[in-house]
Amino acid sequence: MDERAPRSRATGEPPAPIIGRDAEIERLSALVTDPPGRVLVVSGAPGTGKSALLDDAARRAGAAGRRVLRAAGRESERDLAFAGLHQLLRPVLDEAAGLPDRPRRSLLGAFGLVPDAADPLLTGVAVLTLLSQVGEQAPLLVVLDDAQWIDSASADVLAFAARRLDGDPVTVLAAVRDGDPGLDPAFPTLALGPLDRAASRRLLDLRSPGLAAGTRERVLDQAEGNPLALLELAGAARAHPTGDDHGPLPAGARLEARYAARLAELPEAGRRALLLLAAADVEDPPDAVLALLPDPDDKAWPAAEEAGLVRRTGRHVRFRHPLIRSAVYHAAPFDARLEAHRALAGALRDEPDRRAWHLAAATLRPDAEVSAALERTAGRARRRGGHAAAAKALARAAELHPARDAGARLLADAAGLAVFTGDLPWVEDLAARARARTGDPALLAAASLHVGRLAALTGRHAAAFAGLAAIARDLADARPDIALDALTTAAVLRFYSGEESQRREIDRILPRLPAGPSRDWARIVSDPFGGGRDLAPALPGLIAAAEGRPERLTALAIAAWVLDETPLAVRTFDESVQSWRAAGPLPHGLGGVVALAYFEHGRWGDARTACADLRALPTATRLDHAVACAHAVEAMVLAAQGDAAGARARADEALRLVDPLENRSVAVYARRALTAAAMVEGDYETAYEHARMVFDTNGDPVHYHASYPALPELAESAARSGHRDDASAIVERSARALAGGGSSRLRALVHRSRALLAEPEHADFLPALADPALERRPFEHAQTQLEYAEWLRRRRRIAEARPFLTAAHGTFHRLGARPWTERAQAEMRAAGLAVEPASPSAFAGLSPQQQQIVRLAARGLTNREIGERLFLSPRTVGSHLYRTFPKLGVTARSQLRDLLDAAE
Repeated sequence: MDERAPRSRATGEPPAPIIGRDAEIERLSALVTDPPGRVLVVSGAPGTGKSALLDDAARRAGAAGRRVLRAAGRESERDLAFAGLHQLLRPVLDEAAGLPDRPRRSLLGAFGLVPDAADPLLTGVAVLTLLSQVGEQAPLLVVLDDAQWIDSASADVLAFAARRLDGDPVTVLAAVRDGDPGLDPAFPTLALGPLDRAASRRLLDLRSPGLAAGTRERVLDQAEGNPLALLELAGAARAHPTGDDHGPLPAGARLEARYAARLAELPEAGRRALLLLAAADVEDPPDAVLALLPDPDDKAWPAAEEAGLVRRTGRHVRFRHPLIRSAVYHAAPFDARLEAHRALAGALRDEPDRRAWHLAAATLRPDAEVSAALERTAGRARRRGGHAAAAKALARAAELHPARDAGARLLADAAGLAVFTGDLPWVEDLAARARARTGDPALLAAASLHVGRLAALTGRHAAAFAGLAAIARDLADARPDIALDALTTAAVLRFYSGEESQRREIDRILPRLPAGPSRDWARIVSDPFGGGRDLAPALPGLIAAAEGRPERLTALAIAAWVLDETPLAVRTFDESVQSWRAAGPLPHGLGGVVALAYFEHGRWGDARTACADLRALPTATRLDHAVACAHAVEAMVLAAQGDAAGARARADEALRLVDPLENRSVAVYARRALTAAAMVEGDYETAYEHARMVFDTNGDPVHYHASYPALPELAESAARSGHRDDASAIVERSARALAGGGSSRLRALVHRSRALLAEPEHADFLPALADPALERRPFEHAQTQLEYAEWLRRRRRIAEARPFLTAAHGTFHRLGARPWTERAQAEMRAAGLAVEPASPSAFAGLSPQQQQIVRLAARGLTNREIGERLFLSPRTVGSHLYRTFPKLGVTARSQLRDLLDAAE
């Protein structure tokens, strides 16, 4: 088949985007669009996406003006000599007329077009010459899909030609299944492993949106990162919902029928062994399960292996594909499945968690003992940080508990644990099921509270606040503990929205609740420059007392950050993040505030890493506020680094995701980023327009906490665009508002803004530099130093300006703040200081995830250890290192430590 711009072979439409294969696409794109003359074999298990990658590569080649010849192996033609070669060359066979006579007749003889017998050597020479000849007209890409099924005669000839293509305008790209050598085992190979969890989620979001939360997690667990399995299991689950919480999901009628036919040919012992293996539902069964199966030398195994169902390695037996496991399980009668689970439960007495699940799978009626076993399993999972596993166990325990109120309690607890997964639809489902089983006001409130905690990260802030405030009001007397939980979550919503009426509502409820750290926390977050400011001195002692308690440390770090105690906040965030990661993933609501604290403290790489984690949230979770916050904060970092276009793109995406009236905090961060991006490009009028939107028409802050730090950008853009009077009025209005409870940082920003707006003879930057604690916000401090130095030099006080210029330049260079570095360099030259032109740090140019990987590799961790830390496969880690080494100018891991020391 000769193609110029391949499209979907099923519909003629452009194919769906390929998820989770960025590194592979990058490599194949370079292979097919750079100067040709190379060979690459793509290998992987069935369903890993080999054909999709080949289609994408062919489309890119066609778009780049290459000619594309394609062939695909077929099992039915595997024994037809030269069938694959004929399929490939048929579109260009007319051009064989230009070949030398003997090779031409041998090639045509291979296809039965002339009576001459095909000679392997001459046929190979003919194919090599023909491909080279076609490639001279336009660079040629040869694509061979399912090459493991191409007949051996064709494969031998094509391998002969491929080995001799050096310098010819021809590239060969082949795909084979794992375990097949392809055309030649010596050819370079690109191995496709399973997708990581994040990519698997994105694929389901794209191709199976709206899948029920619990079913979605089971699909992710059972597909093991195989794209085909993800889509088949999701489609079958949608079409045929099942109430089972254990055992494989159905694989779909077509695949089940296909594998059931193979099962029917096996002896009874083989079918029973495969059902036990499928019901065990683990990649590597423990010894207790293996003891139930036939011995390794039993004749049942060769038959199953010959049927293409399993793969054996010593004593261990594995299904060849996750879909085979599903098909085997669902092809068995229902009673046989129950018996398999009972047998497994009996064998797994030393593994209580697995035993509990098999008991549950074999139980059809309420059973308090099985429910209790699952509750104990949830407790163990919770202690390990396995929130999703614990929530699933509690949900199943609730179904099996005979008492309705007890079941409701288990479901409410499950919803609380599911909050940590960030999956709002799942939390809502669990909470709704809990509410349906009870009339207990406390349980009803607890279920709603869990939903509210996660809903805080969506855009529905007004509705979520109203629900939480109602819980706090209704239970303030009867259950003050639940009321306090509700009100602290409501305070978070007040921060996100910036709505003043919500502060007043919190102030009305707080006096009804018992005094203590939780009530103080709600006051700090809701009103930091009112009563909250007085609580700052107590924070260090409270933080010391909270050691090892990540939830408490997180809350205190947030309070410290809100009160502008940034160094204390960052130290506490570091401790809390370490504690969270030791037990599992971070709560999704933590990422935005951590990123902001890191940005203010000058740890921009860490800030971008936190943002990247949030941006990777699947769209099905509906946590738009969290994702928008990540976009906005990263936009601020990008603008400071001089990437104006990238900053605008991130800020625009943040504003698209949220309603500015419900998410004033995010809107302000995005506007600050747009202000800084415009200033990078020297467009001060546009910068002022964005900065002005951070304050309302009266000059009051749009957001009570996020707006004030924008005062210097407002002042500088106003001074450079002719809006001094308007900006001065806003600065003075802010100064009055902050006079009583504002932090030293904010008072310094007011002084700096006044100096920027003042007439040159009256400007006074020294009050903005007076507090030594401000040095702990290095970017803001360096900006003030540079602005003061510029003012000094223009007053011809050059000797005084030089130390400030040198200090500011060092900070900007370390942070990678390119526009500010260049501005400082220009001033240094004007002040007679010699400077070397700053080149951007190669490390700073890496993505946040690549920076994390490089840091861990520099510490000596292996790819597998890094993958376990970052929830990536070792292959993905290796791919990132492979691409970053040339960018960093290193050739070995041993060089990374010195490079990082120099970069940081």
